[in-house]
Amino acid sequence: LSLMQKMEESNEVDLVYITERIIALSFPGATEEHRYNVHLREVTSMLRSKHQQHYLLLNLSEQRHDITKQNPRVLDFGWPDHHAPSLDKICSICKAMDTWLNADPHNVVVLHNKGNWGRTGVVVGAYMHYSNLSASADQALDRFAMKRFYEDKAMHMGQPSQRRYVHYFAGLLSGHIKINNKPLFLHHVIMHGVPNFESKGGGCTHCYTFNSSVNVQGDSHTSICITIEPGLLLKGDILLKCYHKRYQNPSRDVIFRVQFHTCALHNLALVFTKNDLDETFKDERFPEYGKVEFIFSFGPEKIKGLDHLQNGPSVSVDYNTEDPLIRWDSYENFNRRCEDIKDGQNVMVIWPCTPFPLMC
Repeated sequence: LSLMQKMEESNEVDLVYITERIIALSFPGATEEHRYNVHLREVTSMLRSKHQQHYLLLNLSEQRHDITKQNPRVLDFGWPDHHAPSLDKICSICKAMDTWLNADPHNVVVLHNKGNWGRTGVVVGAYMHYSNLSASADQALDRFAMKRFYEDKAMHMGQPSQRRYVHYFAGLLSGHIKINNKPLFLHHVIMHGVPNFESKGGGCTHCYTFNSSVNVQGDSHTSICITIEPGLLLKGDILLKCYHKRYQNPSRDVIFRVQFHTCALHNLALVFTKNDLDETFKDERFPEYGKVEFIFSFGPEKIKGLDHLQNGPSVSVDYNTEDPLIRWDSYENFNRRCEDIKDGQNVMVIWPCTPFPLMC
């Protein structure tokens, strides 16, 4: 057996030539550090032997000194596993790939990922659309190969937000999505159906903004409105997380997570069904009919005519956000704090991931 066959049979490394010039290199997230380093050296040796100095490695995971040390050309574009990258980052990755591949017909790109296939899928799906703008007819087979990889392997492993961002990117490139340059102000979050995370049913859900915590009590048949006044300014890439706080111990469970970009929104109401919510789409505790609705406006003032949307008796606001259980940091520094990508408590966090505008 060849070296790569032996490694792939060990289920500790997966190397796929998506096209002749785009290579996916993936390691399971749980791979032991020693085994990962051994396989990385072996893969690097193979790449050097086959492609010499003509390969560019794009690292989609956390920064690692061993990757940079062993490979001649490395660009770090990492973001947390199971998440979507910012639209700006997708643009930068596609530009880097296109520039390198067009510089020399022998050049190849290696997409390195340690974790779920979803990150690789986002890049392949985005570049499939990006390259389509200037691709010649003789590259039709490459586009077909990327499409097959994205649909057959990566898409089923990814999250709804990852697919949403590929859709955003494709729409912006084609002109089907017009850029909204206006900031939006979030006034209401409406949860239709509270999942059952406790054996006795119900529970306590927490929604956290920058300066307050919202505590919610309810059950699977409850529709809960959380009102934020004045409206919360959102602009650019938005990551929102909702957690359930456990009764018996100081820990939390993710109820749902969702990412969207305000540049692609033109309606002041946004609805995500269960199948649109990250992790939740496969969680049996979240009711099938459940959904999350967001109400926006173009200003912070209270929206006229929506007085019926207000915090109910089961909703309370707590301005003490110093409790370590409810603190959550931005993912901008995830390379320095890898443990931040692990979910484990009970909160709703609304966080602008990156600045606007989208530059592509």
